[in-house]
Amino acid sequence: MIIREIRTEDANAFWQMQFELDKETKYMMYEPYERKMNLNLISDLIQTAVDNSNLLLVAENDNNIVGFLSAQRGKPNRVKHTAYIVVGIRKAYQGKGIGNIFFNKLDLWARQNTVTRLELTVMCPNNIAKHLYEKNGFVIEGIKKNSMLVDGEYVDEYYMAKIYEV
Repeated sequence: MIIREIRTEDANAFWQMQFELDKETKYMMYEPYERKMNLNLISDLIQTAVDNSNLLLVAENDNNIVGFLSAQRGKPNRVKHTAYIVVGIRKAYQGKGIGNIFFNKLDLWARQNTVTRLELTVMCPNNIAKHLYEKNGFVIEGIKKNSMLVDGEYVDEYYMAKIYEV
């Protein structure tokens, strides 16, 4: 298993991994087959990471991308110290320590890039992800009521954050 920063040539493989992940879980934003292939959008996302504005890590196994962590920094001056985190790991690779490695690398990146607040949301029923986030220093700041509609049912999300001392 290799954990590395994404490269520009990963665009198609990155999209494919997300597309497959959408079919494996109800905890990501997109429903199965809803995600459209937009390589320009993905290339732009990758380029901001390559340019060092944001962070986009991938987990690679046998030359296949099997997971990712994205940290998107705030753009306006008042929120440049923050980053919004999204994590996804293919089902077959969960529970193998990938998430912890992602968060260790995220901590280093945040400290090196003057990011002092990390934010994410997680659906309340997703106890495995919530535990991973709490284990890595995130705390619940609130609940977003009815924030998602999954299989015709409203689902709440926890709003979580991690603050670094300055």
